[in-house]
Amino acid sequence: MNWSVYLLFIPILVFFIVFNYLPMFGVVMAFQDFSAVRGFFGSTWVGFSNFAEFFSGPNFMTIFRNTLVISLMGIFLGTPASIIFALALNEVTALRFKKTVQTISYLPYFVSTVVIAGMVIEFVSSHGIITTLLVNVFGMNRQNLLLNPSYFWFINFFTDIWQGLGYGAIIYIAAITSVSQELHEAAAIDGASRLRRVWHITLPAIKPTIVMMLVLRLGMVLTVGFDRILLLYNPTIYSTADVIATHVTRMGIERMQFGYSAAVGLFNSIIGSILLIASNYLSRRLADTSIY
Repeated sequence: MNWSVYLLFIPILVFFIVFNYLPMFGVVMAFQDFSAVRGFFGSTWVGFSNFAEFFSGPNFMTIFRNTLVISLMGIFLGTPASIIFALALNEVTALRFKKTVQTISYLPYFVSTVVIAGMVIEFVSSHGIITTLLVNVFGMNRQNLLLNPSYFWFINFFTDIWQGLGYGAIIYIAAITSVSQELHEAAAIDGASRLRRVWHITLPAIKPTIVMMLVLRLGMVLTVGFDRILLLYNPTIYSTADVIATHVTRMGIERMQFGYSAAVGLFNSIIGSILLIASNYLSRRLADTSIY
């Protein structure tokens, strides 16, 4: 028995028990009119009333739509962007230039989301650099873009690309490096262009990685990164910016409706689990690739 290895594992086990498994008992709040004073055992049991309140609420469809749109934009537009970026970097032969571009593309990911959000707010303000560019080039009316609901999806998407493009491409770059160079050399001898080699050799070789990443992201389709949205949005753009995570935060922390927030969070987790299982099943049936 490797007792030293098990001893090293104990802190990790304790961490997951304390921060992941013990809090699961709090799911009972979803079925209660929870009061912090009365606690879990003294709060009134209301059954599925919290779920009914969420589903019948006037903002349910808006919140659900915003969550899906923002998440799917990140999956089906952001993922191809990372793949294309990885493929483009792989074709660069100047090693110093390639490393420089990689480093620059990674940097925004390691900058605090608070800083990124602050920069975006400044860029799209009435006299920000992006607003001024749009006014001068496209003749758009000068305005604060974050006060117009029509622009939020695009602002959030391009912010996501700016912050996560380089980091998101890391796993694809790693997969590309494992592709046999002999296949490329043989194709080049046969007269295949770089584009054809990418299409017929590189992409099929990294297809399992692409499918795996899509499965993982589809499983988190309702788990939109709310930290950046929470920092960017305001009441004037709730119609396009309010998502499930921000709604839970606002109802739970600001309005102290803990039971309602727990119900919404539980709904989010159940749907996410179903989507993960379904997408993994489809991936296994259609592409012979799955995460389990």
